[in-house]
Amino acid sequence: MQPSLHKHGFSLVLYNVAVGLLLLSNVMNAVEGRRRSSYRKRVNTELYRGLNCRKHSAFITEFGAKGDGITLNTNAFKAAINRLSRLTDDGGAQLVVPPGRWLTGSFSLISHFTLYLHQGAVLLASQDEKEYPILAPLPSYGKGRDAPAGRFTSLIFGTNLTDVVITGANGTIDGQGASWWKKYKSNELTETRPYMIELMYSNGIQISNLTLLNSPNWNVHPVYCRDVIIHGLTILAPTHSPNTDGIDPDSCTNVRIEHNYIVSGDDCIAIKSGWDEYGIRFNMPTQHVVIRHLTCISPTSATIALGSEMSGGIQDVRAEHITAIDTESGVRVKTSPGRGAFVRNIYVRKMTMKTMKYVFWMTGYYGSSRVHPDGHYNPRAMPVIEDINYMDMVAENVSMPGYLEGIKEDVFKGICLSNVTIGLAKKPKEMLWNCTNVEGVASGVTPQPCGFLRERKVMGCPFPEDKLPIEEVKLKVCSVPVLV
Repeated sequence: MQPSLHKHGFSLVLYNVAVGLLLLSNVMNAVEGRRRSSYRKRVNTELYRGLNCRKHSAFITEFGAKGDGITLNTNAFKAAINRLSRLTDDGGAQLVVPPGRWLTGSFSLISHFTLYLHQGAVLLASQDEKEYPILAPLPSYGKGRDAPAGRFTSLIFGTNLTDVVITGANGTIDGQGASWWKKYKSNELTETRPYMIELMYSNGIQISNLTLLNSPNWNVHPVYCRDVIIHGLTILAPTHSPNTDGIDPDSCTNVRIEHNYIVSGDDCIAIKSGWDEYGIRFNMPTQHVVIRHLTCISPTSATIALGSEMSGGIQDVRAEHITAIDTESGVRVKTSPGRGAFVRNIYVRKMTMKTMKYVFWMTGYYGSSRVHPDGHYNPRAMPVIEDINYMDMVAENVSMPGYLEGIKEDVFKGICLSNVTIGLAKKPKEMLWNCTNVEGVASGVTPQPCGFLRERKVMGCPFPEDKLPIEEVKLKVCSVPVLV
């Protein structure tokens, strides 16, 4: 009997232990439930403006990401976006990045989606080339811009998307571009450096209320896109960093760029549409663009550049309320034989410039080591440059008011300058205006322009009074969760 009693007694002990563990488990689950409930209660919301609001939200931390500036979070971003892709057809989804330093390589977005960076959130771009898959060259370029091979995928990428918002409460994206700049200058790269943000073949795009730092290459590059709003960006790069353009709409239609502040090593805004024979064949112009309330600092480049890659054409660009400080030129037209296509119907007014090398600069002989992608272009493919209008402009501390250089066999026509006052630097260029192969008119321009711009006593250059469709788009008031 004793052994049996001992056996049953031992079983009773095991039972009691099991029950105890079960009770302990229930208590722990209850505690965890209260903790989660408390966590949910600590989630508030803040408001932002977006093209569309989203029904579903998730924090990047729910997918194992760590904001310590050391842990590589590329897979966490990819996993989060993959999970949220199952919800986008049910009212859209947003991925929320809380304060922290989130190291990541390239990741791709989805449709009906918002990426939101809270104040204090910093996306740190990995400097490991393996984190940026190689893409084929863009069809309108035919070759990479840095090297003839392909190109690294941008940090934030997307293609064939609809309704995409990249925004925040002035969160930051830091491209950590110094290592890329060094490799580029040393000719160590066989592919083109990644852009910070690139969206392709997409429509309904909003990029807003962020700070972008030290991009390896161009900062914001919508290409083959429609209905694009770029608003409230602060874009900063060293003024001698290579090709750190601020915003480059490329073969895009219906674009609104407003309230942006840019310090760049290249053009603050560069409007493009492809390269030589590739751009001519692709035949997709950039058109119907409005640029307002831009502040630019770029000692080596332009406030707004048209080209030089303009072989698909550029037309109907409207820029106003522009400030340029310590910048090489105002609104610059860049092209060359072989580009083909056109730059036409360009309207600029209400521009203030301080400390400029040039106010007006256009050239039909734009040259650099990479002016043509290869030797297959047609040198007889001449660009048509016409109807370029500037009015109501003030500049001070200017070295040279105008350098206007058309092509001998291809005169730039329809240039209009009206109500322009230019104050010269203490030691300006000996020749204030240098004009060749251009035709146009001028009224109320000081100092007096070259004779190719015929003087008209009373005249105003045209500026469209109609509104572009993208100007009529109203952003909605949306909410996003925030931990407090």
